[in-house]
Amino acid sequence: MSERGATPSLAPIALVGLFVTALVTAQLVSAKLIAVTLPIAGVVLTMPGGTLAYAGTYFASDCISELYGERFARRVVNVGFAMNFVMLALVWLTIRAPAARGSIDPGAFSTVLGAGTNIVLGSLVAYLASQNWDVFAFHRIREWTDGDALWLRNVGSTATSQLIDTAIFTVVAFAVAPALFGTGAALPTEVIVGLVVGQYVGKFLIAVFDTPLVYAAVGMLRDADAVEGSSALAD
Repeated sequence: MSERGATPSLAPIALVGLFVTALVTAQLVSAKLIAVTLPIAGVVLTMPGGTLAYAGTYFASDCISELYGERFARRVVNVGFAMNFVMLALVWLTIRAPAARGSIDPGAFSTVLGAGTNIVLGSLVAYLASQNWDVFAFHRIREWTDGDALWLRNVGSTATSQLIDTAIFTVVAFAVAPALFGTGAALPTEVIVGLVVGQYVGKFLIAVFDTPLVYAAVGMLRDADAVEGSSALAD
């Protein structure tokens, strides 16, 4: 045991690290739109490049909610929200700093990493609403099922929160913000609907496929916490 008390468990630190890493990565790579063709159906889904990374935040938050409770999960969500501003400030400062000889093209750097006002606004509003809903829905389903059916609260909370996230982000970023601030042209309604549907289908499929991973991670980390707790008591 250290002078300041027992060493914190590695599991919550790792999950919070995954949550924040996936979150800021999604912000940085969402400027690229990707097209994914569904096997067999042949349907092409168009979505931001950060869709996969952002799905990692739901995986992490569901594991955190299951292992450490609603209060801790909400704190992680709110810290993550603040870290968005830290990331954006650091990116902005780097863009504004003068480029040295041998640097990559500053214009290309700014285009790739400088998130547009519309994207940032839509992302932050959607994040705050959807991530807090994810934690709320997860624990309400847990209460209704008396702690059983982890798969149901994982899929149910993630599916509904991702619908909220997708709808808010797309509408704010591509319709509301351009109309209010004049930062680009608002997309037609049918294009907005297409983006919402494409993104949501992709996110929902990811939520379904990550359910076994949530089960595996929760079981492994719960065992790890138990072992670390026993070691701490032995110390």
